[in-house]
Amino acid sequence: MAAAPMIPPATAPDFLARCGWAGCEILPLAGDASFRRYFRVVDKGRSAVLMDAPPPHEDPRPFIAVARHLHGLGFAAPGIIANDDAQGLVLIEDFGDARMAEAIAGTPARETAIYEAAVDLLLALAKFPPAAGLRPYDMTEYQREAALFTEWYAPALSLDVDADGYREAWAEALEPIAGHQTVTVLRDYHAENIMLLDDSERLGLLDFQDALAGHPAYDLVSLLQDARRDVAPDLETTMIDRYRASASFDDAAYALLGAQRNAKILGIFTRLWKRDGKPRYLGYQPRVWAYLERDLAHPACAPVAEWFARNVPTAKRGAAWERLPA
Repeated sequence: MAAAPMIPPATAPDFLARCGWAGCEILPLAGDASFRRYFRVVDKGRSAVLMDAPPPHEDPRPFIAVARHLHGLGFAAPGIIANDDAQGLVLIEDFGDARMAEAIAGTPARETAIYEAAVDLLLALAKFPPAAGLRPYDMTEYQREAALFTEWYAPALSLDVDADGYREAWAEALEPIAGHQTVTVLRDYHAENIMLLDDSERLGLLDFQDALAGHPAYDLVSLLQDARRDVAPDLETTMIDRYRASASFDDAAYALLGAQRNAKILGIFTRLWKRDGKPRYLGYQPRVWAYLERDLAHPACAPVAEWFARNVPTAKRGAAWERLPA
């Protein structure tokens, strides 16, 4: 399946006219690793963002529900201007172009302060119970995600792996934290989904439609083991210490969720290449492998580390992708 072109859906002009944006200019803004696409709409000095979440592949209702929950708690999620759930169209507040990733690239001296703000946001979110109606981040979900490695990565690299042993290793390792439901886990909390607002360290949140109720360490891993940009180990340690100074921190859970997330990402990025025609994600694989191997070194990950040692030789890990551009 080829990546969708950045052409507005045919239903967009009528939807926008019904929202009071008739005749507005519709400009390509971004696609992502899903079927969702985003467009900036501009009209008479005002702007907004049009999310195209086409059914049956996407459902905009979870995004709207979590956005309203976050708003109610005082966090900066995009305001919902209008929506047509049947067509998968949502008009949302425009947070501008100052993404965390580009802000740091443009002004490296701001990196620590911006990461501090991102960690502090997670600490603040952890003070509230999960949003009503969120599914639990339980063993079934962990296993479904981790299985993307054996379903997509292994066959793509011609690996004959022990899939049953893989599931058993994850079940043993994750059992102590499975079903830990304490916070709203945004699930994709990283530098390309965090916006800097008002030319400050005030943060705007994006891409949280897959939120679940789960362990607070998950989003910290997502932030500090970012598949799309290098986070120096010293910075990761400093930010973990910042988190630990204000809330309880479980080193084993951090390593386990890091390993689970990174194994999942290796499978997802392979699927994006094989199924969705998006090979650019393959350039991130060496970085993700580096995170995974570091996580697997933690004693809590021993069952999973042993499985990888038996089933995935070094030549089929990060080294297999190092020739590709990042």
